[in-house]
Amino acid sequence: MMSQVLSEQSSGVRAFTALVRAYSTATRRLSAQLTADHGLTISDYEVLLRLARAPDRRMRRVDLSEQVLLTASGITRLLDGLERSGLVERGSCATDRRVVYAVLTDAGLTKLREASRSHVAQIDLFFGERFDGDQLDTVVDLLSRLGGADFRDFDPDA
Repeated sequence: MMSQVLSEQSSGVRAFTALVRAYSTATRRLSAQLTADHGLTISDYEVLLRLARAPDRRMRRVDLSEQVLLTASGITRLLDGLERSGLVERGSCATDRRVVYAVLTDAGLTKLREASRSHVAQIDLFFGERFDGDQLDTVVDLLSRLGGADFRDFDPDA
């Protein structure tokens, strides 16, 4: 009975399974390379990137946790490590003492620029080995329909 249920999965379930497996494979490979080359996890990199894109390179910690899909305790642990490394610092709010900001330091921006050069090249290689340009455009179009994609570029030389 169980094998019959598994063999009769809907297209939606098969698509979701393929998406989750692809995400896991891509994240595992790219994260391992990013960690080996720059000592950053994918989550570290994403936080640095979001802070670099934010006005004044600062975001409320609660907003940052929502954007990178981490719990309050998860973002605290991640930011604590980035703070110890000197890549991020805490900032206060002049109008509300309860608000705490994560602020990208100059060292953090430098680290992000260094990591971005090789990380973006590795992403391009990972996908370029599997898809041609037209296929990649289709993948972007299809996945964008699932929502919430932010494709603004970070220019490591800016």
